[in-house]
Amino acid sequence: MNKRVAVSLVAASLLASGSALAQSTTVKGAHEGARTGAAIGGPVGGVVGGTVGAAVGAAVEIPNAVINAIPSGGRSVVVEERIVVGEPLPPAVELHVVPSHTEYRYAVVNNQRVIVEPRTRKVIRIIN
Repeated sequence: MNKRVAVSLVAASLLASGSALAQSTTVKGAHEGARTGAAIGGPVGGVVGGTVGAAVGAAVEIPNAVINAIPSGGRSVVVEERIVVGEPLPPAVELHVVPSHTEYRYAVVNNQRVIVEPRTRKVIRIIN
């Protein structure tokens, strides 16, 4: 039974659109999802996690105009927590409105610029 499910999931993932995987957050989402899924559920978990991660990554693709509108530099806040996409920033981190894109916020944390969803404070993109 598990073998049949695994084969079905692999086939479904191979049939997924290749163009969606070309985007950086999609690829990163697939990679992170596969790694997490494999750690939890073995090979089958890796396939499922990769597929779900790719879908989530595609959903949070940030337009280049937003990335380019975030000023470089600025005073960095240092936090002990590791900054991870999908995790909220600590309450002590001040969020700034992205110029011309008020639906996004950004912060400079541990010398990294991050784009944040303002309602949940979750990091949606780390800008290198």
